[in-house]
Amino acid sequence: MQLNCDMGESFGPWQMGNDQAVMPWIDMANIACGFHASDPDTMSNTVKQAVNCGVTIGAHPGFNDKTGFGRRPIPHSPESITWLVAYQVGALDAICQQHGTRVKYIKPHGALYHGMMNNPEVFEAIVISAANLDFRPSLMIQALNSDEPQKALQKKTADRYSVPLIYEAYADRAYDDHGLLVSRSLPGAVHRDSSAILQQVRSLLSGEVSTISGKRLKLKADSLCVHGDNPDAIALIQQIRQIVTSTDATP
Repeated sequence: MQLNCDMGESFGPWQMGNDQAVMPWIDMANIACGFHASDPDTMSNTVKQAVNCGVTIGAHPGFNDKTGFGRRPIPHSPESITWLVAYQVGALDAICQQHGTRVKYIKPHGALYHGMMNNPEVFEAIVISAANLDFRPSLMIQALNSDEPQKALQKKTADRYSVPLIYEAYADRAYDDHGLLVSRSLPGAVHRDSSAILQQVRSLLSGEVSTISGKRLKLKADSLCVHGDNPDAIALIQQIRQIVTSTDATP
């Protein structure tokens, strides 16, 4: 199980997260590309940290909305979504090349991520963007491992364009009965208690999760998303890493 984390979300004098302290404990860095957050200096510094720690770099594109931190949906045609993603991935990859590396996958941010998970046209638009960019091997897309009907539909679309998928789960977010994330506007959407987060991690590692209604869903993921944007995040991520490592080492 790989740990992924949203990184590089500061810009100018505004600071977000604890990237330098988090980076050594994760496997995959979802780096903001300048639209919902970040700037060229922040992107470069974050890429450099990832390279130094041997962390795989992914693009974290979002809607052009720094004021709303990319969490507000902005209407776009599917074609515009394709260009929106390509523009941001291209910017980050250009900086990656300055540091001798490349972007390996795409994980949309915020409202764009939810749009991808809830609208097949948005999902296909992002897949097309990944497929058309000249990467060898092809860019992967990181998506939420949801219920089987949606997962099957997304895999069919991705396979049509020969784009690999990475399925992820969330350590600190509540799930609905379809395996989607509960909206942040609803109470209980984000787990704040560390014991609840660690319990969800253990459950996900065993291949299931409890939904907000109490239902148990089968849910096997390749990657686990953690967050480093609160004061207790570093110690919590270290505990999650320990749990994941000990589980991976179990025969």
